[in-house]
Amino acid sequence: MWRQGDIFIQAIPALPPEASGRPLPHTVLAHGEITGHSHRVADPAALFAGDGCFYLDVPADGTRVVHDEHGTITLDRGTYRVWRQREYTPVRIVTVQD
Repeated sequence: MWRQGDIFIQAIPALPPEASGRPLPHTVLAHGEITGHSHRVADPAALFAGDGCFYLDVPADGTRVVHDEHGTITLDRGTYRVWRQREYTPVRIVTVQD
């Protein structure tokens, strides 16, 4: 498992069937609400919408996930689940903003 700021990335065996029909036209994993910098895939890959997460299909070794304020993550060929860190407050669960 990898962490880049408020983003977590975990290798999984395969793309879930419910996500395969939900491709996205971009590879931005999260927009930076405070800084304006985004977590994004810098190399060819396919991103799919899940319920509360994304799924990333990486076709080649060496695919980079980049952010202007965090170190680059290099992924091998495979499928990954991507989600944002959350934190508990007494009122509700909040998505962490980078």
